Amino acid sequence: MKLGLHLGYWQKNPTDRFIELAQKAEAFGFDSVFTAEAYGSDCFTPLAAIAATTSKIRLCTGVMQISARTPVCAAMSALTLDHISNGRLCLGVGVSGPQVVEGWYGQQFKRPLERTREWLDIFQQVIAREAPVEYSGAQYNLPYIGPDSLQLGKPLKSITHPLRKKIPVFLGAEGPKNIALAAERFDGWMPIFVSPYRMNIFDDSLAVKPEGFEINAMVNCIVNDNLEEAMYPGKMTMALYLGGMGAKKDNFHKNLMGRMGFGDEAQKVQDLWYAGKHDEAIKAVPDALVDEISLLGPKERIRERLQDWKKSDVTTLMIGHADNFDVSVETMEFIAGEVV
Repeated sequence: MKLGLHLGYWQKNPTDRFIELAQKAEAFGFDSVFTAEAYGSDCFTPLAAIAATTSKIRLCTGVMQISARTPVCAAMSALTLDHISNGRLCLGVGVSGPQVVEGWYGQQFKRPLERTREWLDIFQQVIAREAPVEYSGAQYNLPYIGPDSLQLGKPLKSITHPLRKKIPVFLGAEGPKNIALAAERFDGWMPIFVSPYRMNIFDDSLAVKPEGFEINAMVNCIVNDNLEEAMYPGKMTMALYLGGMGAKKDNFHKNLMGRMGFGDEAQKVQDLWYAGKHDEAIKAVPDALVDEISLLGPKERIRERLQDWKKSDVTTLMIGHADNFDVSVETMEFIAGEVV
């Protein structure tokens, strides 16, 4: 099992010392560093800054929203950053959710699996650079010949030769069909909430995963002798995702909690959140849930629970760093000493 540092996306202000943290992660033997995006900071620019100040650590988006860029635009950014970093880029992508896709990007969200397949087809064509890109799909068409077309478009090949014929692409996914798509077509899967004790719920979706398939799991690590204090940031985040990240009638995170065996508790948290009782919603998040998907408590306890992660199918632990999870350099060094 390898280690990744997840820097997340910027909140009100840029993530403090993000370049220094990435440099420390590289020095401690972390395999990768991940950056994300929601509806503020983008995922590529911080990686470019990190690329200029590191030499070995893999640079990963986690995740890039496919509605934010056409497949060709994403491929242009990817091949550029892959050159800048001397072949260290891995592209984690995801569809996001309808609130962001339709509210922020102004695009329809329906048929996300279809969109993801077509997006990947075109992206891989651009990176391979074996022929001018042509594609006729339900959601993407190159060249464009639809309504108001001037009929002047022609198939093109990237002027810039990619450094590699293939850039690894991971899929961020929660639903069974989306996870199955990751196993079928992608180089890895990025689950947002996963427990080493409940990996069996993904067995059917991952049945066809190939050899070398990566599972990069986000795990928040907080070293604190007071376990209740250590759990609180995770409970805050879970309450936000169950109540405020997604539509009430169709929340992917709540659906996942149901499959993990916490359906009734997740419904209670969402109800409290929508009633404006945010503090009560946070308290209602089950301790067991937060504890299973995290590494919390005294060092001895974390050291013991790390053994369960090592026995799981997870290939990379992404140690979180964001507003709610301020990973210290000391914590990074401790975890590296246990894993690397």
